[in-house]
Amino acid sequence: MNIRSLTRGDGVVIGAAVLLFIASFLEIYSYDGAESLDMPNAWASGPVLMSVILSGIIGAVLIVVARGLPQPRKVAGLDLGQFGVAATVFAAWGALSNIFDPTGGVNNVGEGSSNGPDAGIGLILALIATLVMAAAAIATPLVPALKAALLGAPRPQQPQPYGGQPQGGYGYPGAQQPGQPYGGQPGHPGQPGPGQPGQHGQPGPAQPYGGQPQQAAAPAPQPSQGGQPAADFSPFWFAVPVPRPLYGEDGNPSPIAELAPGTWYLAVEQRGPGLVAQTQDGRRGVLQDTTGIQRG
Repeated sequence: MNIRSLTRGDGVVIGAAVLLFIASFLEIYSYDGAESLDMPNAWASGPVLMSVILSGIIGAVLIVVARGLPQPRKVAGLDLGQFGVAATVFAAWGALSNIFDPTGGVNNVGEGSSNGPDAGIGLILALIATLVMAAAAIATPLVPALKAALLGAPRPQQPQPYGGQPQGGYGYPGAQQPGQPYGGQPGHPGQPGPGQPGQHGQPGPAQPYGGQPQQAAAPAPQPSQGGQPAADFSPFWFAVPVPRPLYGEDGNPSPIAELAPGTWYLAVEQRGPGLVAQTQDGRRGVLQDTTGIQRG
């Protein structure tokens, strides 16, 4: 389970579940003039415990677990997260009904017994917690502020070799110099580059002193980028801005995994415009859409 895939909406759901758990230990009844009575809490009332407390907490757990799983799971034909949202809505509905009728109609039995106990602080907090939980669970896929990552992705530690240069453009180990062809080695001012003749009065590589400069050998043709890894590719860490599918290296159109925002993945090869990425569990696949990715 990847906790860095949780959103701010999931954080609200977790906070509401904690408030609901606290409310379960508070009094569910309030009766004027009976301060000396020991009122029960939700754990002493089966209907309140099952329909409100446990339904809300279980729904929150299902929502959080479904968000952290790499692959969606289904329960009775429903996605695990959707099942959790339904449980939170049911808990809010049960809490609302207990506010209107705390004792379940017992106060209406017999003559002169209409003045039953009112809803206690436990039921009131349970209603607030379940309403916030259900609202956050429903609004998270719809509100951009709630869809943002709850935890920021940490910067991966990438030690540079001694004397190494910082990485340059996307997917390449070094920055390209202006006017330098793709794959060429940068030369130093006043010094000959590889395959170039020496300066005036100095012999070039494999050239006798005083001889004529030899013609530089034609550069070897670069291999095609389509479907082949780049020869000068350097692995790097990256994160995606939004969830994106990861396809198999065999070209199967069905995704094998989904990359989640807020998680760092390792790019091991470059395949044309895409990247061959490796997930935390060791699976490799092709990320076809690389727009807007964040490099580590």
